[in-house]
Amino acid sequence: MDPEEFIEAVRDDNETALSRLGSSKSLFADTAGEMEPEAVLTAAATAEHHAAETYESWAESEDGDVAEAFAETAREERGHYDTVAGELDAHEPGEVPAIQSYLRGLDDTVERLGGFVGRTLAAEKSKTQVTGFFVGNADPQTAGLFRSMGDDLDAQLERAGDLLAAECGDDEEAWERAREAAGGAIGAAYEEYTDGLESMGVNPKPVC
Repeated sequence: MDPEEFIEAVRDDNETALSRLGSSKSLFADTAGEMEPEAVLTAAATAEHHAAETYESWAESEDGDVAEAFAETAREERGHYDTVAGELDAHEPGEVPAIQSYLRGLDDTVERLGGFVGRTLAAEKSKTQVTGFFVGNADPQTAGLFRSMGDDLDAQLERAGDLLAAECGDDEEAWERAREAAGGAIGAAYEEYTDGLESMGVNPKPVC
């Protein structure tokens, strides 16, 4: 397996979850139904803060290229946080999102890299929704901020794929461990999404 095949396989495995995480209901769940600019920014800032902390801790416990990659990603996520929090008068990070709790439970390098891919694919969906929210809210400047963050995610996905190729090589079992971890990360985000909507009496499934 190569990085492109791996990422495509993760997308295929989690097609339904990723599709729903990329729906407007996902933003509704993230803001507990408060679809206002401040609530959207607050939720986004919280997500960026906890992502940065996860990658910072991974960078400290890994070695070589993997450590450098996680450190670079942590700097990107910290920059994202500073950008989003700068749009708010004040921000106190909320609870650790389920996907970050899941990632922090991974201590194997290959599984962390798989989880990195899963988190990045889920984050792509979130960024698209937030960008669309601010476009619809006639705020192109803020929409542009989130669009640029989405560009960073493209680089992160490429980074993760290159590292997986180096770590897994021809070891199909290693690729499979990474694939399971990627699915676990997306699954954690999806479960939190469905639980959040159901707690508000909203059906998480799209209406056909």
